[in-house]
Amino acid sequence: MGLSARLAAVVDALPLRGDSRVLEIGCGTGAAARAVAARLTTGHILAIDRSAAAVAAASAHLPERMSVRLAAAEEFVLLDGEAPFDLVFAVRVGALDGRHPAAGRLVTARLAAATTADARLFVDGREVGLRPQ
Repeated sequence: MGLSARLAAVVDALPLRGDSRVLEIGCGTGAAARAVAARLTTGHILAIDRSAAAVAAASAHLPERMSVRLAAAEEFVLLDGEAPFDLVFAVRVGALDGRHPAAGRLVTARLAAATTADARLFVDGREVGLRPQ
């Protein structure tokens, strides 16, 4: 599957390092997550989606350094022994783009618990605050 120009721009805007631990919220078919995985050397990307069909599609072609999980962002928690993430991104996710503010507060709280203290959150290609200043 190719990467659309819109998703390519989002991935290009991410401050990826080879060792980044990345979380994608709402991965759909996993195209952006695969593009991120290709840029990681020792890091990892976890792509989540609330749709079982999307997770099945994203799981069909898993590259090294990528995993996929069925999870709603509002309920996301780290698994036992799972390291926190230092970079989170989402594209067209209503809970994070302002369309569903109440859900956004829940997601932000879940992300704060699943990320490092200096983690960064990007929504639709631009950085937004993950924690209150």
